[in-house]
Order: sequence, then C-alpha cells, then structure tokens
Amino acid sequence: MILTGKPFPGRETLVADFTAYLRMERGLAANTADAYRRDTAHFFQFCDSTERNLEAIGESDIHEFLATLHEIGIQPRSQARMLAGLRSFFRFMRIDGYIVADPSELVEMPALQNKLPDILSIEEIDAMIGAIPPGKEESPRNHAIIEVLYGSGLRVSELTALQMSHIDFENRYVIVEGKGSKQRMVPLSDVSVSLIADYLPLRRMLDIKPGDEDTLFLNRRGARLTRVMVFYIVRQLAEMAGIRKKVSPHTLRHSFATHLLEGGANLRAIQEMLGHESIATTELYVHLDRTRLRDELLAHHPHFRH
Repeated sequence: MILTGKPFPGRETLVADFTAYLRMERGLAANTADAYRRDTAHFFQFCDSTERNLEAIGESDIHEFLATLHEIGIQPRSQARMLAGLRSFFRFMRIDGYIVADPSELVEMPALQNKLPDILSIEEIDAMIGAIPPGKEESPRNHAIIEVLYGSGLRVSELTALQMSHIDFENRYVIVEGKGSKQRMVPLSDVSVSLIADYLPLRRMLDIKPGDEDTLFLNRRGARLTRVMVFYIVRQLAEMAGIRKKVSPHTLRHSFATHLLEGGANLRAIQEMLGHESIATTELYVHLDRTRLRDELLAHHPHFRH
C-alpha cells in the first residue's frame, strides 16, 4: 500500500477509530462491527508473528494471511467474512488519509461451496457427547476420545498414537507426536483429564497386546485403536445425535480451530496447538510456553470454560 505521509497512531487508537467508523459512518450493527474488529486484530497478530510491518502491507501479505487460515482449517465462508473485515479496515485507512492504495482491493473472495460446512456448533458437539450410551463398556473411552479430539485439536493419527507416559495429569497437558515425528505440548482441559482418569481402570482390565503397553486408547482386544475405528466412533455418535453433516475426526479438529479463532484466540497460539508445519520452531517441546497456550484455551475454548 502507498502511504500518504500521515503518521500512524498507536494500535489501540487505530482500532478505536476503526470501530467508531464502522458504527457511526457505516451504520453496522454492534455484532458485525465487533466481528470486523476481531478480524483486524487477527491480522495484526499475523503481522506481528511473521514480523510484517503494518505500514508496508501489500496484496501478497493478505493472500498469505488467508492461506494461513485455510491451512488451519478455517472454512471459506469464515475466510470471506474476515476478508470483508480487512477490506473495511483498509477502506477506513484510505478515508482517514493514512494510505492512498488499498492492498485488499484486488484480493479475490474465497470460493464458497454450497454444501454445509464441516464445522460443528458447540451444541452439536455436546449432542454427540450426550448420545454416548451410558453403561456400555466402551463408553468412557469414547467420551474421552471426543473430548480430546475437540478439546485439544488433535489429528486422528495423533490420537491413536497417544502414550500414557506422555500425559502430565498434574499440569494437564500431553506431549503429542505429529507429522515428521515432531513433538509438541498441547493443553488438556480439566474435563479431558477427568475422563481419561475414569477410563484408565477399564483399560487396566484388558489383555493388552505386546507393544501397546503404553498406548492410551485401546480396543476390546487390548490393541491400539485404528484410524478407521475412530472414524466409525465419531460418525456413529454424530448419527445418533441426529447430525446430518458429514462428520469425521477432522471435523472436530476444524471445529476446535474455528471456535478458538471466532472466540478471539491468538492465531499463532492456535497454529502451535495444531502443530502446523509452517510455524513449527526448532525448539524442543519442553521450551514451549504451555502456560500461554492454556491461557488461550481457558479464555476462548467453550469446553475449557466449563
């Protein structure tokens, strides 16, 4: 974008002026104005985490921001809404005389699909949990699986590979081995920790197969759950809950990311918890700031706020 020479105010002043512009000059509803303000805040976070200068933002930077949203599973409809928020912000910047050219002007809207997005609402996830039959042998395990998938955003391959020795019950986090054997620490909700603890006595009753002594989630024969079995568990619970969307374990991971982002969580924190390669650092997992990640979840994830 081309600057006019008018000095940029501080971030807080800029956001406050932008919000006033949305409400008073654009006449937007409070909810819409607040959503646009959050969208702009996410873009600021992206700029900060990638060491981009807001005063030098160009079209390619906005494309990369949208690509980042796509990579963590944010649906095209939500991406389009966020781009609309950014366009309003840069239009405000131009009207107020900070910039001459709008870097978002030629950025195309993400293609919207007619099918229902594969994101579940909080109510739908709670309905799946409510559909778990009480008293069945596998019910405590399945309850823990759903909560860990949605509460921590794991890939199905990461879930089936979880090791008991990698769970810190006291500090409520788990060490997850992701793609490329890269390890990361992911916070566990109090509910997840409690459900795993409830499942362990039943697990100890199984005839555990050699090699799976440390594997957390096992089938009735004492062997590691397969990815296909987890897909079946998730899909069956969705059907029992009356959900007509096509639901898979990845749907819960996408829902995790979307609910955090829409709740205002830091974009980079979401990326770290998802273990996305584009932001992976060379630090060992012990150097990650698990307190910061937990604070993000406590503030923005529905099941961490219970």
